[in-house]
Amino acid sequence: MAQSVKLADDIMALVRREADLQSRSVAGQITHWMKIGRAIEQSGRFDHARLTAALDGRLDTAALSEEEDAAWLEAFTEKMATPSAAETAFFAQRKALGRGVGLDEGGNLVYAAADKGA
Repeated sequence: MAQSVKLADDIMALVRREADLQSRSVAGQITHWMKIGRAIEQSGRFDHARLTAALDGRLDTAALSEEEDAAWLEAFTEKMATPSAAETAFFAQRKALGRGVGLDEGGNLVYAAADKGA
């Protein structure tokens, strides 16, 4: 049975581009990449448990192989780009109080107007 999955716009752009280049459907490209990812995780040269431990801070990244390190860096970058629920709540509270909520392109603190309902 087919199921829907939400993917970020930037990921879908990559999928569509690669699907066009490889003459695959979007679903076919996603399936292809999933099979490759699964094979890598299960291969003897790539230890998914070690990668997960490094992402959780239980393993020093210096102990990772070159392949594991590349996968760790990609996963870490993606993880750091997505705010946690605690970070989202923290900045929502700062916004409600009219405090600084980030930096502009020049590195200057950006303030949000206090919410009237808060």
